[in-house]
Amino acid sequence: QVQLVESGGGLVQSGGSLRLSCAASGFTLDYYTIGWFRQAPGKEREGVSCITISDGSTYYADSVKGRFTISRDNAKNTVYLQMNSLKPEDTAVYYCAAEAFRAVQAMCVSPEDDYWGQGTQVTVSS
Repeated sequence: QVQLVESGGGLVQSGGSLRLSCAASGFTLDYYTIGWFRQAPGKEREGVSCITISDGSTYYADSVKGRFTISRDNAKNTVYLQMNSLKPEDTAVYYCAAEAFRAVQAMCVSPEDDYWGQGTQVTVSS
């Protein structure tokens, strides 16, 4: 069974850090691009960061550049999102998604994703 499972969300104070994980099962990520998306109540879904597993190409939304870092562990079939200097406006449900053979910016800006995770809540208090 193909699954993406996010973990690592929680409640953190402004300026704090969290690391989200996206573990894939039922398929290998080798030919996929993985993206982190978020959606806050009343707002549209936003592509936060994407990474191509094969060569490590990355894309970041302007709102998170310099604060978030996406990485992958091919051996663990897992993608991470390290989030530093968190702000209250980062509060949202964070989802990971996978799409085969997609450029990182295209996926983050206009996802047509093959697989989605169930989401993990990130809450940043002021």
